Amino acid sequence: MDKTILGVDWGTSNRRAYLIDQHANCLAEYEDDQGMLAVGERDRFGPSLDALRSAMGIDTTIPVILSGMVGSASGWQEVNYLDTSVPLTALPSHLAPVGAAPWSANCRIVPGYAYRRGPSIDVMRGEETQLLGAVVLGQRDGWLVLPGTHSKWVLLQDGAVDSLSTYMTGELYAMLSKGGTLSSLMGGDSSDAAGFTAGLDQAGAGEPLTNTLFRVRAGVVSRSAPVEQAAAFVSGLLIGAEFAAAARSLPAGGTVTVIGSPALAKRYAVAARHFGLQCQVLDPHRVYCTAISQFIKA
Repeated sequence: MDKTILGVDWGTSNRRAYLIDQHANCLAEYEDDQGMLAVGERDRFGPSLDALRSAMGIDTTIPVILSGMVGSASGWQEVNYLDTSVPLTALPSHLAPVGAAPWSANCRIVPGYAYRRGPSIDVMRGEETQLLGAVVLGQRDGWLVLPGTHSKWVLLQDGAVDSLSTYMTGELYAMLSKGGTLSSLMGGDSSDAAGFTAGLDQAGAGEPLTNTLFRVRAGVVSRSAPVEQAAAFVSGLLIGAEFAAAARSLPAGGTVTVIGSPALAKRYAVAARHFGLQCQVLDPHRVYCTAISQFIKA
C-alpha cells in the first residue's frame, strides 16, 4: 500500500495543503486564508491544523510536514535556521517535531536556512522546501529565482545553497499601491507590455531606486508619461532591479530557473530576456509535491 503524507505550506497570509503519496502524486489539495497572521496566537495553531484536517477528511494518523512561516518566531514554534552548508537533500534529517501536545507525534516542521557572508546575513523559510523539490527533479546547480512577496535568488552548487539574496519586490509593490504618493497612479494594468519594458529599461540604468520611483510621479504630473502605464512601469522597475543586481554575477546568455505562478513566471521570463539571460520555468505545484514526497522516507 502506498504511504501518504500531508504537506502544509503555512505562509504569512495564506495556507496551502497537499496530500501526497510516495510517488509525488497529489491526492488532494486545500487552500485557505488561515496564514500565520490570521491564526494569531501560538496556542491556536494546533486547533487550526485540526480544522484543516477535518476540511480535507484526513485523520491524525497521516504524518504532517509543515513549512514556511509556521516555523518562525511569530509562528507555531520557532525552529532554528540551518546553515547553508547542509545540503537540501539532508532536510528530511533535520525536521523539528512540534512540541505542543497532542500534535507532536505526527507533526514536524521544516527548518529554513540562514546564509552568511562576512557581516551580511540573509534567510529563507518555506523556499527551502521548493528548492529541495527542484534538486530532486535534477536542478542541482545554477541560479533559481522564487518570486513573490520576498523574491529569492539562490545559487545552487551540487544541491546546496551557495548564495542567497532576497528582494522585497512584492511587498514594496503592494505598499506603493496601497499608500503614499504613487498609490493614486497605480490603478492601471500592471502587465502593460510597454510600461513594463520601460520600467526594465530604467532599472538597467542603475540609478538609485528611491529616485527613479519618485520620477514615476514626476513623469505623470508633468504629462511626460501616461498614468495608465504607471503600475506596469513600477512593476518593471522593481523586478528589473533584481535582474540588474543579479546580472553582475551571471554571464551573458546565462540561464535562470524560475519557480513561480504562471503570471509571475511570465514577467520574470520577459525580464530575463531583456537583460540578456535565458529562462526556464518549473511548476511550483510539481516542485512542492516532489519535495514533500521525500519526507515520507524520513
